[in-house]
Parts: sequence; structure tokens; C-alpha cells
Amino acid sequence: MLKFILSRLWYGVLVMLGVIVIVFVLFQILPGDASRMLIGQRTDISTTEAIKKELGIDQPKFKQLISYINDMMPVSIHNSVDKENFFYLDEAKYANYLSILSFKKHKVILKAPYLKRSFQTQRPVNEMISQAFPKTFILAVVAMSFALIIGILLGIISAIFKNTFIDRTTLVGSVFGMALPSFFFAILLAWVFAYLLGNFTHLNMTGSLYTIDDFGNGQILTAKNLILPAFALGIRPLAVITELTRASLLDVFSMDYIKTAKAKGLSNQRVIFKHALKNSLNPVISSSTGWFASMLAGSVFVEYVFDWKGMGTLIVDALDKYDMPVLMGCIVFISLILIILNIFADILYAIIDPKVKLNE
Repeated sequence: MLKFILSRLWYGVLVMLGVIVIVFVLFQILPGDASRMLIGQRTDISTTEAIKKELGIDQPKFKQLISYINDMMPVSIHNSVDKENFFYLDEAKYANYLSILSFKKHKVILKAPYLKRSFQTQRPVNEMISQAFPKTFILAVVAMSFALIIGILLGIISAIFKNTFIDRTTLVGSVFGMALPSFFFAILLAWVFAYLLGNFTHLNMTGSLYTIDDFGNGQILTAKNLILPAFALGIRPLAVITELTRASLLDVFSMDYIKTAKAKGLSNQRVIFKHALKNSLNPVISSSTGWFASMLAGSVFVEYVFDWKGMGTLIVDALDKYDMPVLMGCIVFISLILIILNIFADILYAIIDPKVKLNE
């Protein structure tokens, strides 16, 4: 088991390194001068050159790539003496770090990845992501929990009442849910339940998890703002999980050990929940981890519709303002989350399914 986990972690490190390189190369291709974005179009040459030197973009591209990888890695090597050196250990950049090893003019340090500073706000990208991501994470957890609970329940009911009106209605609803674009469904939900029926539902068309109190009491937790975006985000995975649960249960129902359990006189409830359901959840778990990861990465439109101040809103604002460090930081961070979730899914799948070879 340990060998299996270490191999998955090693693959994750390699994939993450590839993502960092690809992100750096892609953003080098995009048009635009970072120094002009930072200080505006009207400036003199000396100021522009000073800004380029401060950002490190006056160096050769390969050297910039090595520096970018060095900033991204939790363990990095820096020059600790020469302030003019491109890899100088800047205390302002790495406010909290742990020195692991020192040799001659260099230090090996343990730190949080450094994602640079926003061109527009001059705030550290790490700080901006740390404020936005928890809201996206909460939204994704609630949406995924809703999709799992309702989807598995509907899948069980549909499998039990196969080829009946209930089953056909559930399948039609699942197809409709999979075909419905999230952004359109989000607009529809906001219009119906917050605008047309707002006097009855008391739901807001827009709003984040916390709102500013009008009486100067700071921020107030507004949990009701979570209902509509979570429902809009969870409708598609709910449809997929319903069909997966139904199909998997029907396959398990046809197996000999289920027929044997029924022949022994076990109740349908015991057969389903103790024997059949456990062995039919593997595809559901595999799909759920993928959907959860996509929610963290792809909730941009839903967050934008409901003005949910999470990663989606941060990405849209960065695109609108051409704020490259924020965009690069968001992509790298989301990629890291996807890799971690995929590793977790592989380990969980190996634990649940004994047919998976742990030494692979």
C-alpha cells in the first residue's frame, strides 16, 4: 500500500511540474508587456526598465522559467548573500520560510509556493486565492453532497422500480439535467426563485457567503445565498450519479450472490443496502471525485451569475483586467487541487475495490 501511495505521489509531482512549465510557456506567448500593465502606458524608459528588473522579466526566458519553478516548489534554492543575483532570497517575498540547509552563498528553504503579486492591486496572489478558495470549496462541497445524497437515492428507487413510470421519469429528468448548461440553469433559478418568487422564498439573486451589515457590525454569514448556486452547480453531477447508481445496481442485481441472498429469505432492504449498494458504488465514487474537482475548477459561470466571491469571480476579474499573475496563480492552484483529488480517488478506489492492484 505504501509503495502504491508513493508512486501516485511521485506521478503527481511530475504532472505538477509539467503544468507549471506549460502555464509559464503559454503566458509567455500571450501579447502584452507586464511592465506597461503594472505602471500604465505613459511612462519613461528608465522606469519601465526598473520595473522589468524588479519583476525579473529582463532576464532570458529560460532563467525566468527556472525562477518560476523555484518559486512554485515548496523546497527551493536561493542565493542568500548577493542582492543583485536573480535567485536572491528576498525576505519580503518569503515572509515565512524554514531554512533546511546552507552551503556557501546558497540556502535550501521550505516555504509556501510564491505566486507573485497582482498587477492591478499589488496584493500577493497567495493572499487573494486564500480568501477566494474557501468560498468555492464550501459551494462545491454543498453542491456535491446534494448531488450524492439525492442522486444515489433516485438511482436506488429507479433500479428497484425498473421500467415503471417512476424509472422512466427519473431517466428523463437525468437526461434533462445532463443536457442543461449550468450557466443557463443558474440564470433561470435566479430569475424564478429570487425574482419572480422572491417574496415567498426570500432568496437573493446575487450575494456571497458573507454580506456587509448595514449597521456597521462587519460581515454576516448569509447561508441562504448558498442554496441557489449549490443547486445550479449540483444538478449535472446529480443526473450523472443517478444514472450511474441505477446502471450499477442493475448489474449487481443480476449476479449470483444477490440471487443467493434473496433465496435465503433476506429482505429487499437488507439485500440492497448491505450487499448490492456497497459493490455498486465504485463507479459512483470515481465519478464523484472527478465532478468535485470540476466544480472547484469550473464554477466560474455559476459564481459570476450569483456574484459569489470565490475562485470563479477572481478568475473572471483577472481575465477582464488582464491580470496575468492572478490568472497563472489560479490555474496552477486549481491544477494542484485536481492532482491531489485524483491521487485521493486512486487510493480510495484501491481500498474499496480489492481487484485493483496496489503495486501498479
